[in-house]
Amino acid sequence: MNLITKAKIFGEVKCHMYTIEWQKRGLPHAHILIWIKDSLHVHRVDDFISAEIPNPQEDPDLFSIVMKQMVHGPCGSVKPHSPCMKDGICTKRYPRHFLKETQTGQDGYPLYRRRSSQDGGFSVNINFRGSEVSVDNTWIAPYCPLLKIFNAHINVEYCNSLKSIKYVCKYVNKGSDMAVFQLTSGENDLNEIHQYQMGRYISSNEAVWRILNFPIHERHPTVIHLSVYLENGQ
Repeated sequence: MNLITKAKIFGEVKCHMYTIEWQKRGLPHAHILIWIKDSLHVHRVDDFISAEIPNPQEDPDLFSIVMKQMVHGPCGSVKPHSPCMKDGICTKRYPRHFLKETQTGQDGYPLYRRRSSQDGGFSVNINFRGSEVSVDNTWIAPYCPLLKIFNAHINVEYCNSLKSIKYVCKYVNKGSDMAVFQLTSGENDLNEIHQYQMGRYISSNEAVWRILNFPIHERHPTVIHLSVYLENGQ
């Protein structure tokens, strides 16, 4: 967040919000949403976000990080039982289509430039389950050069609709993904504490995060809705 708000790697930030989420395997990751002062035109998206394999000769460090951290799958026919597969189709819509230039998308995210080898894109053979698999730009998740600082999976998207903003905001109030029900004899023996514990899942990583009082959610500037009390009413 210091790199984004103080170092201004994307430009001056007007406001921001983020939420830390834990997967069932206990891996924490942050969903960050920022509003920059100067609106980013779709023609400038390529200056900040890339969905292509970098040139291995010009930037070998970024190339190795992208091939290690930002390649989706491979799934499909290579790995039909991948977690992202449903009814034989990748739910993350990979592999994507080749594009010569970035275009405005229909679902809140633009269609990023993904050049084929004929248009100057790169294709790399990687070792996957003991066999060589060819990976091109259709398998790359969007990223920015911030990767070189952290050497981690950092997916960067350009949000241009409320749909993509709501995706981040839902994690603030994301409820339990577990349902519990029971049959009783009619007596009122409801144990709310037990029900809460049954639907609550906290991994050891999240428990340590909370014990050490690390931030889980932040908004800046913070806007809170205040109720107005009227005479003889509320």
